[in-house]
Amino acid sequence: MTYCLGIKTKVGLVMASDGRTNAGYDQVNVCRKMHIFSHPGDRVFILLTSGSLSVTQSVIKLLERDFKLGEGLACAESFYEAARMVGAQVRRVSDMDREALEKDDYQFNVHILLGGQIRGEDPDLYMIYPQGNPLNVTEESPFLQIGECKYGRPVLERAIRYESTTLDEAAKCAMISIDSTMRSNVTVGPPIDLVVYSNNELDIRRRRRFASTDADFLELQAKWESALRRAAHEQPTIRFEEPTGQGS
Repeated sequence: MTYCLGIKTKVGLVMASDGRTNAGYDQVNVCRKMHIFSHPGDRVFILLTSGSLSVTQSVIKLLERDFKLGEGLACAESFYEAARMVGAQVRRVSDMDREALEKDDYQFNVHILLGGQIRGEDPDLYMIYPQGNPLNVTEESPFLQIGECKYGRPVLERAIRYESTTLDEAAKCAMISIDSTMRSNVTVGPPIDLVVYSNNELDIRRRRRFASTDADFLELQAKWESALRRAAHEQPTIRFEEPTGQGS
């Protein structure tokens, strides 16, 4: 399982992903799900992937090949066009592999978050579905998730606001969202990759990988748990109706 998320605010983007691809009683695999494509000063793309590892690797390999040749994402004239290019590679891999996978009852499963910026445009964030079609983030719901979404969604719903959330606040919420998911689903786990991108940087300047033993990550976990317990303690006492004395 996987959990990846992207947040878009008025001042930039936050992208985060976990690093666990499979989990069981005797097996844990780790694989990077964050992929960077960058021509500093001109364009930067952050891709987060979930789904079948073999499928996502094929899509990334095709994108990397084209990028090195100056094609694909390297020459997209708009971010929407870039999202369509990623979708085209998803469909290409589907044409190659879907029939064989589904013949043996394996689902063709890949979801991608694409965030970043092309010079001359504002930063943007898209989700690309297994069919290759893109979905754009909105100011009303300024985040997108792929993988195991439900446990990490509440903090994003309550805390993220496009107009007012700072990148520092968004980064903290992203880490809390992933930590909440890790606590409820063993198939999501560290290391955690995090990128914070400010408008018009056109380069990756703030990127970090958190291991399970990272001191900053452990402090964030401890303080969040403490804050939750304190907030629950401070809530008003729940009042109940007085019994009427009549039999049930």
